[in-house]
Parts: sequence; structure tokens; C-alpha cells
Amino acid sequence: MTDPLLRWRSEFPILENTIYLVSNSLGAMPRGVQAELQAYADLWAARGVRAWNEGWWDSPISVGDEVGKVIGAAPGSVSMHTNVTTAAAIALSTFKFTPQRGARSRSKIVMTDMDFHSTLYVHQGLVDWLNDAGSPVHIERVASDDGITIDLDKLLSAIDEHTALVAISHVLFKSAFVQDVAAIIARAHAVGAQVALDVFHSAGIVPLNVSELDVDFVYGGVLKWLCGGPGGAFLYVNPRIAPHIEPKLTGWMAHAHPFAFEPEMDYAPDGFRFLLGTPQVACLYAAQPGLAIINEVGIPAIRAKSLHQVGLLMELAAERGYKVTTPAQPEQRGGTIALDLGEVTQAVSLELKRREILIDYRPGAGIRISPHFYTRDEECAHAIREIDDILSTQAYERYLSEKPTVT
Repeated sequence: MTDPLLRWRSEFPILENTIYLVSNSLGAMPRGVQAELQAYADLWAARGVRAWNEGWWDSPISVGDEVGKVIGAAPGSVSMHTNVTTAAAIALSTFKFTPQRGARSRSKIVMTDMDFHSTLYVHQGLVDWLNDAGSPVHIERVASDDGITIDLDKLLSAIDEHTALVAISHVLFKSAFVQDVAAIIARAHAVGAQVALDVFHSAGIVPLNVSELDVDFVYGGVLKWLCGGPGGAFLYVNPRIAPHIEPKLTGWMAHAHPFAFEPEMDYAPDGFRFLLGTPQVACLYAAQPGLAIINEVGIPAIRAKSLHQVGLLMELAAERGYKVTTPAQPEQRGGTIALDLGEVTQAVSLELKRREILIDYRPGAGIRISPHFYTRDEECAHAIREIDDILSTQAYERYLSEKPTVT
């Protein structure tokens, strides 16, 4: 059957010479990025400092609105930042962790041991700092029983009246397991806690409507499935809570009157409230072609194709007896399949890349293969056949002795 989404292949130059199966790490660059970056340079060259009033100053919010179309966010509720670590830290800086009625306190953050390490680090760093300052705050990490999933009942049980924040991933980065975030948000709100949802591995590949979920904070980036390149992370703050919270990690762009240069902070009433200092303007230009394409293709069509191609890869792996570290049920999978080939896994991943089949490798997961809407079915099958060939011909042996770094 003809795949209507393949008409977009011509928009991604790398596909002409490379089998690109690594969109969970870095989406392929759209052809339009070059023109956008030229437009940025031309405006800077011709208009100089006047460019700030001709789109640059507003770009963290105007580009955020394009992200909002993908994730179901209201206009003005998404701001753009340099990376997810920064976005998570801004959200975290709105919490006071002060005691509530009587002896009952809000002193706990609930996370999982399958969350991405950068967000684990920033939350633990704040907790350590608060503890050093005499404020008793701690993180409860819910452990995975199988290295693939997080047991929903265990996670819900960890969320109690002492919980201030539940900071979790929508799709786990190692295994592509999709968590039941609606149930988690409902439980958190029932006990008076808030939820910060990391959607870096779901935005652009899994249907997501943050308004319907009524989630408090959402952060992610355009780097991966949104084909927007580095430097384009986003932070959504629910309009229900945004006017009532004050981020302590802040900067002059968050001021209601930034050019008054007032010594005291007076927070802006809109999405600017969560910005910091000078924005990464060039990166925001680069982010726009990918967002435009994703919004035109539509997440339902992208998800349907992803389910088909990841399912195809699962079948091909099962036929060969390859160990899969990805959930078996389609509705529990994001856009990635991970293969554990034992001690040679990393070496095989390097040989695949030498053969112009771009995937990635992560310890504890294996080779992660991530087709996107621009991928042909035959490219998925070819990648598996190349793994067969590498293993059968012992072509990986020279890589085993090189002690390769993780890439």
C-alpha cells in the first residue's frame, strides 16, 4: 500500500543517503531550517538591535504557541527555554515546601528510577540544598520491577498527603513505556499535590492534550520527535495556577515592565512570567519548520504509523529471538523499540552507524530503534537484517576491543 506520509521525505535531506532511525534522540533536520537561519542572519544584519522589536523579543512565546498546538495547550501558556533541565528547574522553583495544617507537611517529591537522569539530578540538587538550609524535603523514587515499566499501583501508593510534587515522565526514555498519566494526575490532585510531566519522549509521537489532562506543569523539547533541533525546550504552566505562582529561578524577561529596570521583581501576568534572560533566538528560528510539518501531518496519523512500524520491528525481533526491552502491548509503547543483544550490543550499534543506519545505544536498554513518519517500512526491515549480518559474520569483533563510548 502507498504510504501517504512518505511524501514528506523530500523535506529531510539526510534521508537521501542515510537510514535515519534515531528520532527519539535527534529528529532529522527539515530542509526549511536553512532558510529560517538565513532569515535570522539577514534580519540581524539589516536591522541590528531593531530586530528585538521585530519578532525576537516575543519569540519564546510565539514559538511556544506552535508547540502548544502539538500538545493541546492554550495560547500564551508555553514558554521556550534552552533545555529541559532549565525548564524543570523553573517549575521546581515555584514550590515552597512549607508545612501545611498542624504536623502534616508537603515535604515529598515522588519520582521513579526510570526518569531521565538530568531531571533526577536537578530535583535531587534542590532537595540537598533545602536540606542543608534546614528544610526537610525528600524524594521518594518508585523503582521499576522489570527495568521496562513502572507499576501503576506502586506509583499511586507513593503519592500521599505529604506529597508536594509528582515529577514523572510520560514515556520512559529507556524502554518507551507509556505511563497512565491521567490516573497519576487524578491521584495527585486528589491529595493536593501537583504534577510536572516530562513529555520529551512523547510530544510529537504520542497523542497528548495537556489541557484535557489538567496537568500542572509540562516540559519537553523540539530536539527529538518535533524535528526542531537543540536549544528549543518548552515549559507549559497550567493557566489555572500560573497567575498564583512565582518562580524563584527567574530573570528580567519575566518582569511585567522589563525595560523599566526596576530593582524589585513584579512578575508578568502571562507566559513571560516563566522566562529568564536573553532568549536563544537562532534556535527558535530553527525550531519552526519542524513544528509546522508536525502540525500539518497531525499526531493521529503519526501515531498510527508509529504503532505499525514499531510493531513490525517487534515481530522481526521476535522471529529471531532477540531480547526486546520494550513493552509487549502496543498501547503501552511510545515510538521506540529497544534490543538487548548481550555483551555485544554496543559494538553492534557502532557497526550499524558505520553502515549509515543511525540508531542509538543506552546502557540498561540496548539498541534503540525509532522510526518516524518519514521512515519506510523497508528501512525498518533492513536495519534488522543488518543486525543479523553483523552478528553472523562476527563483524563486531574489532569494535569489542575498542571500548567504545556511549553514543
